[in-house]
Amino acid sequence: MARDPALQPINATRPFAPVEGLKLPAIASTADAMLEHALHRRLQPEGQPANALGQLQWLAGQLARIQHSSALPFDLLVFDSPQLVVFAADHGLAVEGMSDLPQSTTCELVNQLLSGRAPVSTLARQHGFDVTVVDAGVATPITQPPAPRGRPPATLQPRKIAYGTRNCLLGPAMSLKQTVAALHAGMDVVRHLPGTVLALGEVGVANPASAALLLSRLCGVPMVDALPRDDGPGSAFDDTVHFQRLDKLTAAAQRHAQAVSPIHALAAFGGFEIAMMAGAMLQAASERRVVLVDGFVAGAAALVARGLSPAVADYLVYAQRSPATAHRLMLIHLQAMPLLDLDLHINQGTGALLAWPLLLATQSLLEA
Repeated sequence: MARDPALQPINATRPFAPVEGLKLPAIASTADAMLEHALHRRLQPEGQPANALGQLQWLAGQLARIQHSSALPFDLLVFDSPQLVVFAADHGLAVEGMSDLPQSTTCELVNQLLSGRAPVSTLARQHGFDVTVVDAGVATPITQPPAPRGRPPATLQPRKIAYGTRNCLLGPAMSLKQTVAALHAGMDVVRHLPGTVLALGEVGVANPASAALLLSRLCGVPMVDALPRDDGPGSAFDDTVHFQRLDKLTAAAQRHAQAVSPIHALAAFGGFEIAMMAGAMLQAASERRVVLVDGFVAGAAALVARGLSPAVADYLVYAQRSPATAHRLMLIHLQAMPLLDLDLHINQGTGALLAWPLLLATQSLLEA
């Protein structure tokens, strides 16, 4: 009996699925054995065992490989004009009760970001990140609020593909044309931003359900393990609700059983913000930028980006591991070692900016 192609692991060969109009940027691998050896010697503390700095030593190697692309000896890490980009969109799947939050919450969270009232806004000010909020497909119109004085805390980029995706229980969440447009829009957002570091976040009610469908389809994770439970600390979550959601997502997966390639799975189950994040990762990697990935939904975008161009994996730094089993399984499939494990239940790039001091520490160690 032939194995279901949807159950192949992420690194398995998948059917080539060319899509009209899709143009992917060229991404160079960062492998460099000589640089690895030089960095190992530079970071080896005198009188200490090998790999004394643990994960920081591995991080230093990844960052140096990203920024070192010439025959000249490696000098220092350069972190110029760091950018936080938060992609926001709504999902048609929300009407199936995939979240305890009303769909209007997406718009409310976007307004918090634009007015500088979100937790990640405080971290961005502290660390000197410019903040861009991209309206990828929020179900309501979004406008830039007037800044009280001086520079606004965040810049709004209107890139709306549509007013939310369709319900993937009834049909594909996006058409292939919309999916390609969203990928290209994410690339274009990054293309017009300065800097050598890009932190990515997202906002979208019910987008963990879309991420779960992508994890299940692209990595062969059973749906019962792919869907995070919506029960944070102190909540009185009803198991019945969780199993109702599982039943609906299983039905959605069966409806789109033929969507096995990354691009077709993205169209069937994804969201505009997930597609734009994947495009942003691809563009940033092609420009040899460091990409900080935050959370479960951003990880789903990384699964798609890796499926489209495997070399993008060299440029992705995973900021944090959430307490959800689904996210931990995702990171295993991504072969990722996250920098933090803080039991976070918030995304929007919060974990990425919390991890930023570790990159600065790595920079200082290489300068010593």
